[in-house]
Amino acid sequence: MKKLFSYLFMAMLVPALFLTSCKDKNEDPIVKGTYADLQTYMIANSMDLPTLLTNWVVDPKPVADGGIVEADGTIPTYHVFDIRGAEDFAKGHVKGAINVLLPDVLTKAAEVGKDKPILVFCLTGQTAGRAVMALRLSGYSDAQVAKFGFSAWTNISEFDKWSANTGNIADGSPNWNTDASSTPSVNLLPTWESTSTDGATILAERVQEMLAASGWSVKSVDVLSNPTGFSIFNYWGEADYLKYGHFTGAYQYLPIAFDKVTSLNPDASNLVYCYTGQTSSITTAWFNVLGYKVQSIAYGVNSLKYDELLADGKSPWHFPYHSYAFEGTLAK
Repeated sequence: MKKLFSYLFMAMLVPALFLTSCKDKNEDPIVKGTYADLQTYMIANSMDLPTLLTNWVVDPKPVADGGIVEADGTIPTYHVFDIRGAEDFAKGHVKGAINVLLPDVLTKAAEVGKDKPILVFCLTGQTAGRAVMALRLSGYSDAQVAKFGFSAWTNISEFDKWSANTGNIADGSPNWNTDASSTPSVNLLPTWESTSTDGATILAERVQEMLAASGWSVKSVDVLSNPTGFSIFNYWGEADYLKYGHFTGAYQYLPIAFDKVTSLNPDASNLVYCYTGQTSSITTAWFNVLGYKVQSIAYGVNSLKYDELLADGKSPWHFPYHSYAFEGTLAK
């Protein structure tokens, strides 16, 4: 009798196992979104870097000089976002500006609407680049960076976060030269995955991840001490790359676009730098969205060869830059 029950049990078990096996084999595999899906979507929606960098920064000049700042220190033609910390904002800010943290710029943008473009202030014009890239990738194509940040707004030295970060530390350095650029190698593309295959959804996820990330910039003095520890990309034309010099081993890398991203190794520590750190910050944000490990060299070559750039008028910082009225505890 026991053998009979055993035979019957086995007779029932085998078909069940067979059906389960068939079910597993017939299940559709989980399809995940990749870099290719993101790139396809971004190209189709005009989000290659050269397009995104069209009119991305504005020098807030007076209306009387064809600019955007009224005589009373207001900028009525923009929604003004100030992404500095609450303490700095309380000391002084553009009249009518909205204090919003970097990770929250898209939420605040949705609240204020699209009736006017968004102008973003930070301390120096560098962090604002990340906010503006996020905005431009999220439907706010006319968002702009306020050049040199709030450091350029007043003649009060307490707000000047730029001057102390300019310098000429590259002068005489063995790690700074004027050699011609070598050709970057060709690398594989980033291999991250998304739970969605929808391009818009993937982009939104990647933008939020970029906004939440820290450690996106590096000090020039740390790079100058060991440039061979990084893959460095100089975002200048060749003439300036050769005239003013560059980090040893740095590639001359202009323009930057989807058809040139394979110059960067997604598994390496990549750096991008420019004259002031403003262009490299917004460019770095774009690369970070794509999945590359890229940092911006803070303050650019203003921190390395300032006097030479100043003499030639190559986007140099100077203080005071503007002297506008403002709101806050330090307002006169």
